Amino acid sequence: MNNKVLIVDDEHEIADLVEVYLKNENYTVFKFYSAKDALACIETTEIDLAILDIMLPDMNGFTLCQKIRERHAYPIIMLTAKDDETDKITGLTLGADDYITKPFRPLEMIARVKAQLRRYKKYNMVQKAGITDSIIVHSGLVMNIKTHECLLNEKELILTPTEFAILQILLEKKGKVVSAEELFHEIWKDEYYSKSNNTITVHIRHLREKMGDTVENPKYIKTIWGVGYKIET
Repeated sequence: MNNKVLIVDDEHEIADLVEVYLKNENYTVFKFYSAKDALACIETTEIDLAILDIMLPDMNGFTLCQKIRERHAYPIIMLTAKDDETDKITGLTLGADDYITKPFRPLEMIARVKAQLRRYKKYNMVQKAGITDSIIVHSGLVMNIKTHECLLNEKELILTPTEFAILQILLEKKGKVVSAEELFHEIWKDEYYSKSNNTITVHIRHLREKMGDTVENPKYIKTIWGVGYKIET
């Protein structure tokens, strides 16, 4: 069954180009030039991944991302203006999994889409596999790998797939320091990593906010400056 990809971008040339490349990879594409039409599609169609532009005529991509996250956990890739760090951080904070800056190379877009879908499928497969050793418990945290659920002090933590993956890796390696580069490669596999890439940093910050954790007095995720992150045993 072909994966279904949603594209929302009011720049027709970009949306049309992305559509062509995705269809060449045998993805089923749902393309819209406005958020309103995209939301109508989401209501009736099972989507596997969304690509959202930030600047839309009727609703900005951040708001659209939030609306999707209210009901769906599939990967979201944001399209941002070139070198606009604020847009990148805002998108990740609101639940996006990755971002691509314009102008971009279509083949890079395809690589990012494939990486996100691989990770998402991996967790869906875990949920369906009936794995017995699927519960991780640590200091009030209960993570169920099978059902992709997480509780903190008996209250549900609403995590994006990427946040869930980061927390799972840190818990599975608790007591050990995990670098941002290691986390990046664990999640995105063969994606190129650059030290200037702050994707992991933003996801860690968002995790801390959801968990009521702080850098200065961490209860869970501790930063080892210049090295990486760890959860104490």
